Amino acid sequence: MSEQITKKGSGRIAVIGDRELVVGYRLIGVEDTFIVGEDALEVRKTLQNLISSNQYALIIASQTVRNSLSGSFREIVESSIEPLVLFMPAFEGNVQEESISSLARRVLGISIQMS
Repeated sequence: MSEQITKKGSGRIAVIGDRELVVGYRLIGVEDTFIVGEDALEVRKTLQNLISSNQYALIIASQTVRNSLSGSFREIVESSIEPLVLFMPAFEGNVQEESISSLARRVLGISIQMS
């Protein structure tokens, strides 16, 4: 099985989406992050490049990315296993008022201890 992972993405993770989502994953050490705007063509092209690169085992995308995909492309992406594309729910409320530690706990499920 590890041979298959080596061929299909080496277990790397990419994150694509809104600034808030991408920054959260950068904070925990994910290096391959891509902030995309609301331009559907840009979103589709970036996601298509990530999938076809065969460098990633997992692509985490924001709900905004999912919403900007056409129906047929969305079906292809959602049925993909290699790489697995996971859509994260959209942020609700005023994220600017939330501390980094509570944001990480809520969105990523990790606890950051501030000293």
